[in-house]
Amino acid sequence: MSSKATPRTITVAAAQMGPNQKTDSRASILNRMLKLMDDAASQGVKLIAYPELALTTFFPVHYLTDEEEIASYFEPTSAAEPYALLSSPHVKPLVDKANALGIDFYLGFAERWTGEDGKTTDFNTAMYYSVAAGTGVGKYRKVHLPGRTEPLPDPKAFQQLEKKYFTPGDIGFKAFRAPGLVPDALKAEDVGPESETVAKGDPILGMLICNDRRWPEAWRPYGLQGAELVIEGYNTTAWAPQYDGTPEEQQETAEFHHRLSCQAGSYQNALWSINVAKCGIENNQGLIGCSLIIDPNGRIVAESKTMDDELIVATIDLAKCQYQRGRVFNFEKHRRPEHYGIILDQVGLQEIPLLSGA
Repeated sequence: MSSKATPRTITVAAAQMGPNQKTDSRASILNRMLKLMDDAASQGVKLIAYPELALTTFFPVHYLTDEEEIASYFEPTSAAEPYALLSSPHVKPLVDKANALGIDFYLGFAERWTGEDGKTTDFNTAMYYSVAAGTGVGKYRKVHLPGRTEPLPDPKAFQQLEKKYFTPGDIGFKAFRAPGLVPDALKAEDVGPESETVAKGDPILGMLICNDRRWPEAWRPYGLQGAELVIEGYNTTAWAPQYDGTPEEQQETAEFHHRLSCQAGSYQNALWSINVAKCGIENNQGLIGCSLIIDPNGRIVAESKTMDDELIVATIDLAKCQYQRGRVFNFEKHRRPEHYGIILDQVGLQEIPLLSGA
């Protein structure tokens, strides 16, 4: 960290959750989440992150046909009320406790969105609730949906049907500022045209969901917007009978790829990340744990130890982002976008031409 960088510290937590079984009530799941927030408050946490689809079981592993049952997993929102879920009985107790304790939260949920045109679209979504603002200040819709639209024919296979239930996100990767997390944050009205504002304002945050973390294209837009912290919730399969290897071998590989993706994303964009799991054996399917808090050098500073509800806590200094941003990842000096056209112009793999045998 540069000697000129003023520390900007926040105590944060990843609220790892154990399995949410299909038979678990919404109330029982919410009570566990509230307990994790209470535990966070006792450790001075000011920002807590819950997993992807935290409010329910990971229903995309099931082939559901009853529209009423499918609808029960979703939170309605609309262009008129983009954060309507905050007043729903499934989330309002979380909001009330957050307000009482002074803790912001990231929450993954299934969103049923009604646009201005009246059309309804389903998304796998995350939102950020700010106590200081008294509402949501950021929303992200999962872009990289894995899996299939129809189930695999093998009845013994573990299914991943996110493409059946969700539409790819339409918001993109929009960073946002979260007020009230650091003292004496510089505000727009306090600066003149010559003022230095980098790393002096309210923290800049970004959000991802699960499979997004594997795609460098998802992290870079946040790095380019000056994000200091990216939060990512996930439900990641530990093993599946249709894949090669023992369950233990598959889980070891899944955990390796998870750590690799999160550490690389943090390092290559010089930012902190909170990566939080829903894990354990959920509806007979294994999900990895390994919730992580990672620093801007890609080092893991905190990691979960169980496969159940567990709070991992770290006090992070956002000023540490500036060290690598002045060196290896000084984008302004070192990026060469004139050579990156293939990333936007091409989607699928296209092998280059064969060599001639002549």
